[in-house]
Amino acid sequence: MSFERPPLPVTVEPLIELPAGAIRLRDEGTMTDWTAEVAAFRLARYPVTRDLYAAVMGREAVADGRKPVTEVSWIDAVRFCDRLSSAEGLRPCYARIEEPDAEDVVCDWGADGYRLPSEAEWEYACRAGSTEVRYGELDEIAWYRGNAGDEVHEAGTRVPNAWGLHDMIGNVWEWCWDRYDPAVYGPYRVFRGGGAYDPPRACRASCRRKSHPTLLIDDLGFRLARSV
Repeated sequence: MSFERPPLPVTVEPLIELPAGAIRLRDEGTMTDWTAEVAAFRLARYPVTRDLYAAVMGREAVADGRKPVTEVSWIDAVRFCDRLSSAEGLRPCYARIEEPDAEDVVCDWGADGYRLPSEAEWEYACRAGSTEVRYGELDEIAWYRGNAGDEVHEAGTRVPNAWGLHDMIGNVWEWCWDRYDPAVYGPYRVFRGGGAYDPPRACRASCRRKSHPTLLIDDLGFRLARSV
């Protein structure tokens, strides 16, 4: 029996399609560099907001709904992606999302549903063709320790990069798909971008951080991606 899915009370804005390319990444801890090829993909203009997260997860509306959602683990983020995909009639990307470590989770990169960006996709999108430390002047593009007033701000209120993406630097860190270094850190996943409480050094296109996939903190959220 077929049925119509009820519409979400919050609209999911169309994702921006980004061209294929390559990106040079660097780990400052080990002083190593590597190049990654990036296929064309789509990325959300803003991080996932509190309003959208509450709507998809069936929770009551919260205050400051236009602010990026925070205190979401990596596991929460991939479950959200699958639930949103199902709500829109898309094929979910993830399987075997099992706590506590989610080490066996798999991603179907050919699925048309929502997912987290890979670390290479994230930095490629953040830079938008730039090779500079940031894609613009920090005070113009980001909420960080120097201007945020010790709080996360509404998404999309700073100047976007050349590809129309807001808040890639500052406001909230963003979970990526990748494990940081499985041989050393096991299940720890990467997050990128810097947050509202961070100094300028953390708010750079190349800055990498990591934590356990169950981590919940008040300046860490995520952004939606889709394969083309």
